[in-house]
Amino acid sequence: MSIIKNLENDIIKIITSAGYDISEPMFQSSNRPDLGQYQINCAMSLAKKYGKNPREIATDIVNELEKDPRFININIAGPGFINITLKDEYLAETLNIIKTDIMQNIDQKSNNKVILDYGGANVAKALHVGHLRSANIGEALKRLAKLLGYQVLGDAHLGDYGRPLGFVILEIKKRYPDLPYFSEEYTGDFSEVELPITNSDLEEIYPYASAKAKEDLTYLEEGRDITYKIQNHVRGYYDLWKKIVEISKNDIKKIYDDLNVSFELWQGESDAMEYFPKLQEIFEEANILQDSEGAKIIDIKKEEDTSPMPPLLFIKSNGTISYETTDLATILERKIKYNPDEIWYCVDTRQELHFEQVFRAARLANLISDDVNLEVIGFGTMNGKDGKPFKTRDGGVMTLKSLINLVYEETLKRINPQTVPPEERESVAKTVAIAALKYADFLPYRGTDYVFEVEKFADLEGKTGPYLLYSTIRMKSLLNKANNINYQKIHILNSDIEKEIALTILNLPLILTKAIEAKSLNDIAEYLYKLTSQYNKFYNENKILVEENEQLRESWLVLTEIVYKTNTLLLDVLGIKVPEKM
Repeated sequence: MSIIKNLENDIIKIITSAGYDISEPMFQSSNRPDLGQYQINCAMSLAKKYGKNPREIATDIVNELEKDPRFININIAGPGFINITLKDEYLAETLNIIKTDIMQNIDQKSNNKVILDYGGANVAKALHVGHLRSANIGEALKRLAKLLGYQVLGDAHLGDYGRPLGFVILEIKKRYPDLPYFSEEYTGDFSEVELPITNSDLEEIYPYASAKAKEDLTYLEEGRDITYKIQNHVRGYYDLWKKIVEISKNDIKKIYDDLNVSFELWQGESDAMEYFPKLQEIFEEANILQDSEGAKIIDIKKEEDTSPMPPLLFIKSNGTISYETTDLATILERKIKYNPDEIWYCVDTRQELHFEQVFRAARLANLISDDVNLEVIGFGTMNGKDGKPFKTRDGGVMTLKSLINLVYEETLKRINPQTVPPEERESVAKTVAIAALKYADFLPYRGTDYVFEVEKFADLEGKTGPYLLYSTIRMKSLLNKANNINYQKIHILNSDIEKEIALTILNLPLILTKAIEAKSLNDIAEYLYKLTSQYNKFYNENKILVEENEQLRESWLVLTEIVYKTNTLLLDVLGIKVPEKM
């Protein structure tokens, strides 16, 4: 349990000893530092409960608080707001505990088993800028949840089973009609057949075939027929599909590796299809499947709906499986294999209707128990300076590779040639570019759209990833230079800025709790900038290594170490690597 949580629990006991029963002390950082570092705002709610004047209740609580040696400057403001300040000696003591074990500054929130569905890359299609937020936010939430005690499995959940793959294989058939995959007479081993297709070819074929299907009705029907063959494991077509998935998956993994994103599960929509017969049986027994022009649908409307809610398409009229149905089969698969307490879906907010349909259908059929939390973690779009989704200069959809390269070229200009050897400049610039992209992604609340400006977010100054990296590297360099100095604890907090840093560090558990409850990383991103800026102010005001007062120098080095450990912990939560130099 964190120090701040223990403090809250002690305050509950103090309020109880004053004669008032309370479960939450409403203890928070003060927005009036001139009155105190923290506020206790429970007097008003207690006044209603006990029928007393809130200032009278506040006075009773203050009388008890004054007996505790950890607090000074205890006062009452307004109708009953209690302000308190922590003694410098106690602040120093708490930092020394954190220095020994930074996990003493982390609250374990839950041990729930969670499947976190993020990534969502489509096989054979180039990852574009829209995949960045799902990867970044999903990975960071997974890391945050693990830090706070959750048991989390991240699933890439590849889009590998829908109609677009049918169009891709159709186009390959038209370009390479003599491939054995399309011959009913071929009886050999398809794994030995050489496929003259690279991932780059697939990325060109995918949009071409999709566009052609919209214009050519015959092409559309042929693609639907091949989709049916894939989903029914027809020899040749199914084998080609498996090879395409493998080619594409290898390239997708490389891009996710660049983003420092990893998955415990590399499942695709197709992996859930072995559960489809069982799924259909469950829905038929629930008697909620309806016939509609040859298709099977589920009516999921509720009386309280104020906007249209279309039915869920369970099986299409041509016998193929819908996207909604593969998600339902995936829920069943996850229930059987992992029995999770929660399933989180990190997706574009524009998919919320889709998941509302899926969740309603799952609940109607009792596919999963009511106590399993199904939650959409929606995010907005990354936009260009024009406020529209980020595109290439010619107006096309920008691939994720192109975006990373764009930021890389900008960060490469800013790498210091005097500190980074020529042979390391490219790898360092790539690391800094990823940090710039990620931090920009985390700054706004996840549900909002934001404008990404390459020059702004690649800058070493301001609220940027490179600024955090540069500052953190400088902290590490300072500590390395002090490796012959014995520094064990903080003896004194000598200035206001040191106390501000101490309080910011102490408040980390509150920030992490807020982040996991909101399923958003913006509070952590802001916290990192605040702590780093406070430290840089302290650093610029003091000559740490040459300070003659040994206790003061030791205190400053320990403070530096705690900030450095906090920064590296949180940057790792955000999936941001820290290079040795930049």
